[in-house]
Amino acid sequence: MCRERHLEYNPDSIIAQGCVNNTEEHIMDKSTVRGLNLVTTVGLLTATGAVTTYDTTVTIVYAINGKAATKVAVALGATPTTDYVTGLAFPALIGGGSVANVPGNGCIVVWGLVSGGTVKCVMGPASPLDIQGNFRYNASQFPTVPDDMVPFAYQVLKAGATASASGVVFGTALWNAAGFTNVIQNVFALPERPQVA
Repeated sequence: MCRERHLEYNPDSIIAQGCVNNTEEHIMDKSTVRGLNLVTTVGLLTATGAVTTYDTTVTIVYAINGKAATKVAVALGATPTTDYVTGLAFPALIGGGSVANVPGNGCIVVWGLVSGGTVKCVMGPASPLDIQGNFRYNASQFPTVPDDMVPFAYQVLKAGATASASGVVFGTALWNAAGFTNVIQNVFALPERPQVA
């Protein structure tokens, strides 16, 4: 507990730091809020039905390295077919092929914007599912997201027990392909770990 009244002024702080009225106050340093990547409006990403396209229904206001920009709503946008980090086509998520006791795999795909408002996607590693379609161990991991990309959503993708044993390929397979499910979570910034549903 603070017993004396004093303030220490630091020109690099948003507000001075110190004690006032026996209450210790901790202030965020300016440098911790510089150069942020975040979105400030939810784009409401949707990806459903017998198509490979996606939609956003709201203009996304975002910042990359603190610089503000906007991305107007997209109707029937072409889903990326290559990973922004690797530059390679997305690998197939292998399903169970309706073979008894063969469950399938799942992963996380992060959707983001780069300079100029181009939509890009990055895919995390595939993780095995159990026969009920849940991740066998824990939720799949987020992929590496580069500094020049700001996430606005992520998808939990699952190629379950009835999905094709030859694989379901993100960006080229129909969203309603047999045994293939996707759950979208719109974000302002990525959470510490992905949800499993």
